[in-house]
Amino acid sequence: MDIISTSENGKLSFGNYTLTEKQKKEDFPHCGDLYKIKTYNTMTKLEKNGLFLFESVPGTDVTDFEENENGMFFKVESDKDAQITVGLEENTDYDIEIDGKSIGKIKSNTSGKVSFSVELTAGDKKDVKIIK
Repeated sequence: MDIISTSENGKLSFGNYTLTEKQKKEDFPHCGDLYKIKTYNTMTKLEKNGLFLFESVPGTDVTDFEENENGMFFKVESDKDAQITVGLEENTDYDIEIDGKSIGKIKSNTSGKVSFSVELTAGDKKDVKIIK
């Protein structure tokens, strides 16, 4: 499995929480942007055009990842609970939903970062929506 790919639906998939050694790939083209991924069992990190976009601790598999003017949407999978940090617009309120349930509104900081936790167990995939 590639650590980053474009799926048939045109959305981005990245990460591999089963790796015991860090793997990375740079300059992956997707929709006119260049992505850089670093992933293994303790961390998954994604950059877009040299800027922070996504990080999870421990590592995760992310599928159906898309971002647009309304927010960020993806499915996340791991064998342990994950702390996720995403890069969005600075000083903006976002409603975060996990599997259709709101975990509340979170305001991004001055660098645009928002952090939250997702409860995960092996084979469990959660649908995450971060809506502006």
